[in-house]
Amino acid sequence: MHALVQWLLDTIGAMGYPGIFLLMAMESSIIPVPSELVMPPAGYLAFQGKMNMAGAILCGTLGSLAGAYVNYFVSHYLGRPLIIKYGKYVLIPPDKFERVERFFLRHGEISTFIGRLLPVVRHLISIPAGVAGMNHLRFSLYTLLGAGIWCSILTSIGYVIGENQQLIMQYAHQALVAVILFSIALIAAYVWRLRRRADIKA
Repeated sequence: MHALVQWLLDTIGAMGYPGIFLLMAMESSIIPVPSELVMPPAGYLAFQGKMNMAGAILCGTLGSLAGAYVNYFVSHYLGRPLIIKYGKYVLIPPDKFERVERFFLRHGEISTFIGRLLPVVRHLISIPAGVAGMNHLRFSLYTLLGAGIWCSILTSIGYVIGENQQLIMQYAHQALVAVILFSIALIAAYVWRLRRRADIKA
């Protein structure tokens, strides 16, 4: 693990901000490059004065958006026609697909934002957004917001802790637990708001 961290430090140090952008774009698409191993080294380099912390966070966030759009466009232009044509053969009949599509078009903003904060989900959330044809501006806004928060957390951990990978993973895990709890609270508040709005209309 230490060798991997050193390689990432050397790679990011050599490639600079484009390296952060590229690695986070890979992390945000389907290539398994954990953000927990990309942004903390960038934060450590910022601590050493070799990088600007805000610049590192910005490049990581924009890289996440770029990778997310790869999944979005592939899903929209390839996945959607395939699902419509062949979905009935894999238990996704047109009526079920339409229900999923309506759900995501209605709740896509919070789904995208929370999805960017959660492991595994952050790689996949762009797929239903692309299939449903979520508005580009909203998709970009909520992807940037979620990715920006996560990149800021990881970069700050690296800045404070340094290159101690064991401590980085420990604090990243604690940050993830906090993010999950925050996401649960946000979903609960969102559902409560929807129900309250429905009660008012009734």
